[in-house]
Amino acid sequence: MTKLTVIGAGAWGTALANTARKAGNDVILWTRHGEHADSLNAEKSNLAYLPGIPLVSGIMATSNIQQAARSDIILLVTPAQHARETLYRLKPELEPETALVMCSKGIEQESGRLMSEIMEEIAPSNPHAILSGPNFATEIARGLPAAATLACRHRELGESLVKAIGLPTFRPYLTDDMIGAQIGGAVKNVLAIACGLVAGGRLGENARAALITRGMAEILRLGEKLGARAETLMGLSGFGDLILCCTSQTSRNFSLGAALGQGDILEEILQQRTAVTEGVYTASAICKLAEKFGIEMPICAAVDEILSGGTAVSSAIEDLLARPFRDEKLAGF
Repeated sequence: MTKLTVIGAGAWGTALANTARKAGNDVILWTRHGEHADSLNAEKSNLAYLPGIPLVSGIMATSNIQQAARSDIILLVTPAQHARETLYRLKPELEPETALVMCSKGIEQESGRLMSEIMEEIAPSNPHAILSGPNFATEIARGLPAAATLACRHRELGESLVKAIGLPTFRPYLTDDMIGAQIGGAVKNVLAIACGLVAGGRLGENARAALITRGMAEILRLGEKLGARAETLMGLSGFGDLILCCTSQTSRNFSLGAALGQGDILEEILQQRTAVTEGVYTASAICKLAEKFGIEMPICAAVDEILSGGTAVSSAIEDLLARPFRDEKLAGF
């Protein structure tokens, strides 16, 4: 596998394109806008989403979906809520042996489906994999050390993918737990908003530590119902990503929560951003799944109520603090 396409030229897509090129692949970086592709090729940098970090020599940007689809590996890095549309565009151009690697974190808002379920629905003949972990795009693009979870059901495919994108400074760890590799990354987006609310509201580091821990309990509860393994959820794509995004202003979800906690208005925050904040859209999908399976996810529910405008930040916090005392238990594993 030497020809690789990255679908989605945001910060994360650009960082992965740099990584794949450093690993020795022929790399195409696809963007939906021709002007953006022209800028990437001319400037050798993604001025819109990753300024100050050059593209590795040899990366070719394009807005031609037919050209982008002719690859051994396709990394799907469009926002989660656009994954279905993107796969429909790709589907007619795909060869059946092309491996599809989902690198976006989230749950489809309307259907409640995981990204792997959408891949299986639209492109069932292609090999599928999930890449997820505690990875800030800027650090990956700069070549700073990082690790990730790479999940696929067939080990031979997984080993081929590791060889294709792995570097000494970017270390993919294999698992066959496709479900577990997605749950942590999706739920942590919502929990990072909650931690941002704690920071913005100046509720203290004790509160944030408690929220991260109880948030992990919510990840484990949902993961158990969906068939994930606890060790995956406690690994890089779960606990690792949760720690990263709940403790850093670099996280888009954390910074959005912090702004809300300081009294800013959601619509105004989103209007000022070029990149998608996935937790805003995943929160309601997670709450629907929690209701469907009859599990408690009070932190995610509180964030969803705040985002939907149904509850003020102060009221949501008061409601969480008023919950009954109980035995400490992360999940039924």
